[in-house]
Amino acid sequence: MRLAFAGALTAAAAAAPISVFAQTAPAPDMAGMAGMQAPIAAAPPPSKAAPPPDGMDMSGMMMSGMTMAGDLGAYPMTRDASGTSWQPDSAPMPGLHGQVGDWSTMLHGYGTLVYDDQGGPRGADKTFFESMLMGMGQRPLDGGTLTLRGMVSLDPLMGSNGYPLLLQTGETADGRTALVDRQHPHNAVMELAGVYSHPIAKSLSTFVYVAWPGEPALGPVTFMHRFAGEANPEAPITHHWLDSTHTSSGVVTFGVIDRPFKLEASSFTGREPNQNRWNIDHPTFDSWSSRATVNPTANLSFQLSAGWLHSPEQLTPNVDQWRTTASGTYNLPLPRGNWQTTVAWGRDRNMPGHRLDAALFESAASYGADTVFFRAEYAQKDELFDDDPTSPLYGRMFDVADYTTGYFHTFPLLKGLAFDAGGLFSRYTLPTALNATYGADPVSFMLFTRVRID
Repeated sequence: MRLAFAGALTAAAAAAPISVFAQTAPAPDMAGMAGMQAPIAAAPPPSKAAPPPDGMDMSGMMMSGMTMAGDLGAYPMTRDASGTSWQPDSAPMPGLHGQVGDWSTMLHGYGTLVYDDQGGPRGADKTFFESMLMGMGQRPLDGGTLTLRGMVSLDPLMGSNGYPLLLQTGETADGRTALVDRQHPHNAVMELAGVYSHPIAKSLSTFVYVAWPGEPALGPVTFMHRFAGEANPEAPITHHWLDSTHTSSGVVTFGVIDRPFKLEASSFTGREPNQNRWNIDHPTFDSWSSRATVNPTANLSFQLSAGWLHSPEQLTPNVDQWRTTASGTYNLPLPRGNWQTTVAWGRDRNMPGHRLDAALFESAASYGADTVFFRAEYAQKDELFDDDPTSPLYGRMFDVADYTTGYFHTFPLLKGLAFDAGGLFSRYTLPTALNATYGADPVSFMLFTRVRID
């Protein structure tokens, strides 16, 4: 039953007339946003779609006579990202879009086959498959907009201990031992969510987001939904400072939007998913967060957020966490591609425990069939020896960094599908106290092929 909702959404999206379109929605011209008088969602039925507000280029969202709306209010759908987070309006939105009765639908996803070779004494190699499939349905309802979303993954098939990734920490494979130098798999069900938004004044709207599981108002857009993050099959080592709450087992978010501004607050389950990746954990709603977001131009988006996480880690249940994040994303559409850069900072204040900072810079640029990407990260880690409590380095905090550069080439497949082939190279900078364990500045690489809905 837990998979049925997501399956129904993805089936509905797949059943939509593919001839409607299979494209990446181009960036809207936001020059006329200030003059918008009513939410896009309030447009007449698809067969009688009203013209867009003066000055707004809706060519990327006027599809077979229907107007695609933002999930949360009167703005282009390209602004919506993971959960209730925003990205720049000009960001690309790949996927298959269509129309089934009153429902506007979208289907997006990818499957990536990766050969992973992590260097140094603590490195390992593995071939694994990671994936994500998301379905969305949206319709007008009682003067507002109702959106249903489901997102699933086959990541549990890679095994409970995930894949090798130097310096990565967080969660557990067996309920007893911490995962260190490995990236955990994501749950089979990553999001089952409903969103309802309604205008309350000329430029003001309010919304409620309910999910089990889902993403609270905390942190930037989740890495796998960012243009540069999706390009890179390697998870960031700053994940547990910025966006690790993206599959929380129970979320309720209320928010208000006024043109480019959004204020929101969430109640959610602070405990991260356990080792049973095929299940959805029980909601407890013991944590909270709030976030302020502004999109001052079509190419920019900024957010500042903070949250209290009750007992986030299963193996340290008596430790709570205060998390603060800030980020900015710049997106620039190119004549034959796109360029996007994100800068983010996060702070985890463990209670009791250390205050730990992390920072991320990532960028990706596509031109025609070629894409290059880069990521630089810094993190203060105190969990690198949590899998060995007898080590003299257990519990110590270390400043670490990694730098990743990658490239892939895209080959067109059937309409709406693309095939990528590429690789990446990572180098790590470590304090000398870790040389005996990790080696001096180890290096790693990945080779990958990917099929994605484009």
